[in-house]
Amino acid sequence: MSEETLLRGVNIVKDYPAKRGDEALRVLNGIDIEIQQQSVLCIVGASGSGKSTLLHVLSGLDRPTVGNVYYENKDLNTLKEDELAWFRNHSLGFVFQFHHLLPEFTALENVFIPAMLNGGDKEELQERAHDLLRRFNVDHRCNHRPAELSGGEQQRVALARALMNHPRIIMADEPTGNLDETNTRVLLDLLVGLRDDEQISIVMATHDRDLIQHAEHVYQLSKGKLTPLS
Repeated sequence: MSEETLLRGVNIVKDYPAKRGDEALRVLNGIDIEIQQQSVLCIVGASGSGKSTLLHVLSGLDRPTVGNVYYENKDLNTLKEDELAWFRNHSLGFVFQFHHLLPEFTALENVFIPAMLNGGDKEELQERAHDLLRRFNVDHRCNHRPAELSGGEQQRVALARALMNHPRIIMADEPTGNLDETNTRVLLDLLVGLRDDEQISIVMATHDRDLIQHAEHVYQLSKGKLTPLS
């Protein structure tokens, strides 16, 4: 393992329970992967290939059937559920194809309210949330609810929310899947810029091969196996 490795998966296998009379469905089959500090890693593959499942296992949202995930040499399998929740809340940020913004709250509230679960001063959290929205050029929409925002604006708000707790890794699952070409370019530039500005690692899962030009490491996921492409 490299000294710069932040997160790694070793021999990851993920099965889903069988329906009556069927065999268990094996989605991931013995995957090894390393995520380096301050890097961009891209996982490509067809829809249904298991990209989301792999991100969920690497992030501790789901446990592997077999294998281990290590964050800074700490085995996530040894953590209790509340410890896993703490790890996810403090070390990771998530950006999804469907932004999962809370419809009843404004853009500003969507960014800072999840961070309030960690405690802290509300005014300071609001200030950071506003700074993040300004950075992504949506601060003029901070008092608008998600239904009043465009798709690109919603995704930028989701990215701001992912950064609220100063994560070391951003997990992005099909982050441009619902965006047009212009907004896709904007979001990708923002994501890649974060690597240097925030000194974080970014893991993107996508079926869009155009995204791989932004990554130092690219993997193909097919039939449960992960193959390095670069």
